Amino acid sequence: MSIRPHKPAPGTPAPGRLPITELVEMKARHQPIVMVTAYDAPGGRLADQAGADLVLVGDSAAMTVLGHNSTVTATMEEMLMLTRAVTRGARRPLVVADMPFGSFQVSDEEATRNAIRFVKEASADAVKLEGAGPMLSRAQAIVAAGIPVMGHLGLTPQSATMLGGFKAQGRSAEKALALLSDARALEAAGCFALVLEAVPAPVARRISEELVIPTIGIGAGADCDGQVLVWHDLLGLYDGRAARFVKRYAEIGDTIRSALETFAADVRERRFPEEQHTYAMPDEELALFEQAVLQRRE
Repeated sequence: MSIRPHKPAPGTPAPGRLPITELVEMKARHQPIVMVTAYDAPGGRLADQAGADLVLVGDSAAMTVLGHNSTVTATMEEMLMLTRAVTRGARRPLVVADMPFGSFQVSDEEATRNAIRFVKEASADAVKLEGAGPMLSRAQAIVAAGIPVMGHLGLTPQSATMLGGFKAQGRSAEKALALLSDARALEAAGCFALVLEAVPAPVARRISEELVIPTIGIGAGADCDGQVLVWHDLLGLYDGRAARFVKRYAEIGDTIRSALETFAADVRERRFPEEQHTYAMPDEELALFEQAVLQRRE
């Protein structure tokens, strides 16, 4: 009688960090790659224990953690802090730091400098940047500095305004061909993987077939080489309107709210704390304490 495993087997049984070269091998053997976002040490630890292959410290933290209505407000200092926390929790998965808006757009030199900060100051294994075109030289410069780069095409949230909002991309033949061209260019620039967000499934399938490096889909269909979802989306922790491609695997927000409501009621009704939640002291020490208090009143 076969026993169904509790969780998927990790990409490699070897101890320590997943080798980045393993991702291409996983694609070659058609083994789906699992990526999830995380923003703190417990998130990194739980993603690790669940068998995730990649953990993305996404600039989505600006919305899910910091309460902004856009990702563009995320700063380098905030992303460094969050990445440091995640790398303390995640042991096996590769930790990819999202380069926030403004950290790589100005020049190759500044992009490389900030990527180095993620590696030196936050122990990131790789960085992710959005777009192609002018960003190709940024990717090349960072890779030349010895830092792995993950690309990101399709719906790129940092430039959503220019794209006409949070909409699917590549829905015409012309735009789909442009996405394919950009994907090939990012691969040529040295990217080790590519996120495809909100791209029609047939287009994402063709791009995945054309590339040697793996694609990680988010709203890009089942034929990408891996999938990613945002932590707060898949766990039901984000109050904002969920994108079409989000699947909620739990409603942790409801559980947390219920627990807090019960805690508040217990405090107000003096049901908490109970005796088992308190600390005692020896009777003789208590007597001495009370005696000293009375003496001070006199």
